[in-house]
Amino acid sequence: RRGCVRSRRHGAMEIYYMYTKRRKEFGRHARFDDEPAEVVSDIRPEPELKADYIERNPVTTTVQVAPELSEHEANTQQISYAATGFAHTEGGWPKDIDCTEAEHVIRYRKKVEKDEDYIKTINILGGQVEDLIKQNNAIDIYEEYFAGAVADHSSEQPFAKTLTVFRDPSAIKRSASYISWNPDVNNRKCAIAYSILGFQQQPEGMSKSSYIWDVNNPNKPDFEMKGPSQLCCVNYNPKDTNILSGGMYNGQICYWDIRKGHTPVDSSPIEKSHRDPCYDMAWLQSKTGTECTSVSTDGYVYWWDTRRLGEPVEDLMLKEKNSDTVMGAVSLEYESIAGPTKFMIGTEQGTVLMCNRKAKNPQDRIGTAYHGHHGPVYSLERNPFFPKYFMSIGDWSARVWMEDIRTPIMTTRYHGTYLTGGTWSPTRPGVFFTIKADGELDVWDYYYKQNDPTLSVKVTDRALTSFNIQDTGRLVTVGASDGSATLMELCEGLSTMQPNEKSSINQMFERETKREKNLETRQKEMKNAAKKAAMTSRDDNASGDSEEAMAEVEKGFFDIIKTGMKFDDISPLDMPSPEGAEDY
Repeated sequence: RRGCVRSRRHGAMEIYYMYTKRRKEFGRHARFDDEPAEVVSDIRPEPELKADYIERNPVTTTVQVAPELSEHEANTQQISYAATGFAHTEGGWPKDIDCTEAEHVIRYRKKVEKDEDYIKTINILGGQVEDLIKQNNAIDIYEEYFAGAVADHSSEQPFAKTLTVFRDPSAIKRSASYISWNPDVNNRKCAIAYSILGFQQQPEGMSKSSYIWDVNNPNKPDFEMKGPSQLCCVNYNPKDTNILSGGMYNGQICYWDIRKGHTPVDSSPIEKSHRDPCYDMAWLQSKTGTECTSVSTDGYVYWWDTRRLGEPVEDLMLKEKNSDTVMGAVSLEYESIAGPTKFMIGTEQGTVLMCNRKAKNPQDRIGTAYHGHHGPVYSLERNPFFPKYFMSIGDWSARVWMEDIRTPIMTTRYHGTYLTGGTWSPTRPGVFFTIKADGELDVWDYYYKQNDPTLSVKVTDRALTSFNIQDTGRLVTVGASDGSATLMELCEGLSTMQPNEKSSINQMFERETKREKNLETRQKEMKNAAKKAAMTSRDDNASGDSEEAMAEVEKGFFDIIKTGMKFDDISPLDMPSPEGAEDY
């Protein structure tokens, strides 16, 4: 075979290139001729060989000329993602211009605006932008076709699916004692504090590090927080998500800046810190965003400023009014909606204390005390939709309270195991969560039923020790005593507010509040009636005793007259004292 290519360029000389290939390289030449049938082989049957075989029935035989091949593919490689970034402030300025100086920036902008190229570029870009604006005016690309439509999830069965499990990477496993979600819902990260809270149960060689986990990369921690002692609680700063505060087992307060390394930026001196483990803390609403408060079982509440952690700004001893008993704090609730200076404390004794940092009188800083639990109050939180109502979790039940009443308006049934934590749903006013020591997570939906949980999930066989939910209401993290933290996703029915749910829950809370107030009023009336009855019976007894005493005195008087004795002859000390006269 031969081939050639001819090329001609604007009358230039013709160029030929010949392709050659030998005939034998094309393979054997095909021959297709008509030929008669030909016997290649003739194999005759041998009946004597049939005795060596057993007939199988049925028989299915497949004959295929091409060889049979099977293909199997398995992906066992795990892909790890690494996120890196850098801080970019403002760039593109010439070297001789300092962008931090306002005068330099104004002078340079005026110079650029007078440039002809700048004006031409703006005119060109202005035309393009004008076309885009006209297109947007013609077609609304942000139009919502189903605005106001709400999906009805009342008929679907509630469920929660497990996404991943964060496990303590240290050799000696510790319990996940506290969980805090990043306030930025787009940055799906959660900080988990690991510690062994048992007294003198910390083994040698135990790690003191806690970790920040990324939902998108659960195989290894995203950031390690190292401290002088094991971390009991940790919280993100709501104004700056790069800063976290933590309370230590030795009572110290520390804070980290993930941009500045794994060790704390600053920590409180041990002699100025709590004498017991710091079990809970919260960031306060302030202009600087650096103020926080901490509580401990030593009976003190400390206020701190992270710019100066040398000593607490202020302190408060937890004593109930008209009592000298110091109460140990286990949980803290602070919500700026209820008041920037108001907070609540859950104590070891099962009492909830309502406190006000800026009370008119120092003795009024600790206000109402709510009694009801038989053990430590492990969790305390206000309802995000109705701040006057709050929930406390302790012993075997969860209780819903109203600020103005000292008795709970709603209470769950007593469970067979201890309740160790829980919280309200941030997206539904009638939904809250409780975790138990037997490894179960209960989801309560008061919008549909109040006697039993809507959903119960067996998370693990170990005791659950911590719980928190992301602000979107879909992702929850449940920590256990073996160091595992299970990330779960709730169904839309448990995270999406139902029609008229807020008003219905508000009416239910108000109805229960009114009922509890009526019971409280009735109880006071019965106490007053009992007091009046006791006073009346006492007065009757006193009047009867006085009449008998007067009769005896009169009898003695007449006896003296009959005998003819004068009163001057008898000393008053020698006068006979009738029974009951002293009382009279």
